[in-house]
Amino acid sequence: MKAMILAAGRGERMRPLTDRHPKPLLPVGREPLIGWHLRRLAAAGIREIVINHAWLGRQIEETLQDGAAYGVSIAYSAEGEKGLETAGGIATALPLLGSEPFLVVNGDVLTDIDFAAAKQQAAALRAQQRLAHLWLVGNPEHNPNGDFALAENSTVHSGSGQGGQMLTFSGIGVYDPALFADTPPHQAAKLAPLLRAAMDAGQVSGEAHQGLWLDVGTPERLAEADRLAQGW
Repeated sequence: MKAMILAAGRGERMRPLTDRHPKPLLPVGREPLIGWHLRRLAAAGIREIVINHAWLGRQIEETLQDGAAYGVSIAYSAEGEKGLETAGGIATALPLLGSEPFLVVNGDVLTDIDFAAAKQQAAALRAQQRLAHLWLVGNPEHNPNGDFALAENSTVHSGSGQGGQMLTFSGIGVYDPALFADTPPHQAAKLAPLLRAAMDAGQVSGEAHQGLWLDVGTPERLAEADRLAQGW
């Protein structure tokens, strides 16, 4: 199984820290933020990694190189300084990801979500003819109303009107390449409309994660992530 780490964001809320360094390389404990993902993916047996990048992306390649220091093999999908949004970035990287379901991880979160479970979920997507499986978390202060509703039968809906608890999308999911079949590469496109269309067709499953998850989107949350990582 392959995984993609999304690392193309500009990190506007993290400025001025991101004026000289891309957000995934900001230090968290003894590692750059993205390094925690690489180590946990390797530990889960997922060693073929694709990383997209945009703003100051060359620094990411120079720092991580081929991934050998983390026990993985990294291929890069460069998008230029502005980036292509999430769906556009994934669609552009599909030739590197292949024809089987793959794991996608936001590069700016700190979490202990079990990446090894993604392998089982990838197999389940094809067996159940679904297009995505999402990990959802409790709503943080900066997103109190949540993003999607998780029903008791583990299906994910686009709103609470269809039943289920409103939770926040963790930025981590397993996707079938077919989800991006109509998304042109090298063009900016958002992920949420694709997910909502698939949800309306009953093609998205999910689960609630009760452990560590932190959106490292501001200097304050970066400091919290650094505190959490001390001693790891």
